[in-house]
Amino acid sequence: MFKLDEKFLEDIGLNDLPEEQKKPFLQHIYDELELRVGTKLSDGLSDEQLEEFESIIDRQDATITAWLAKYSPDYVNDVVFIGLQKATNLEVTNINLKSEYAATKWLEINRPDYKQVVAQVLEELKKEVVGSRDIILGSQKS
Repeated sequence: MFKLDEKFLEDIGLNDLPEEQKKPFLQHIYDELELRVGTKLSDGLSDEQLEEFESIIDRQDATITAWLAKYSPDYVNDVVFIGLQKATNLEVTNINLKSEYAATKWLEINRPDYKQVVAQVLEELKKEVVGSRDIILGSQKS
């Protein structure tokens, strides 16, 4: 969908950021994106839905197993699961793999607009960063 990498830094005009600052900056952007997307996606969800999703994200095996049995009983044959498994090279029984798949499917069911939300929030964040580019690069005295 999107990558937070050298190309991202180039796109927002921060390719001149010192090397030692690039990785921490990208991590900060990722953390901020995750927070903002989570906040936006949680709007309109019930407490039960939020608890269920949190349990999936927290890799609670019982919740994941029950959720998969109900909503995707043949998940090991789903092209999304197969793609995740190949990309991660994890065993099909691995809780991290099952959690990632269940979280993706959960969002498809409960927030089918999640990809658009991520894209929208990312664009908003990009605009903020571009607007602060001189300060970030230190070329503007405060």
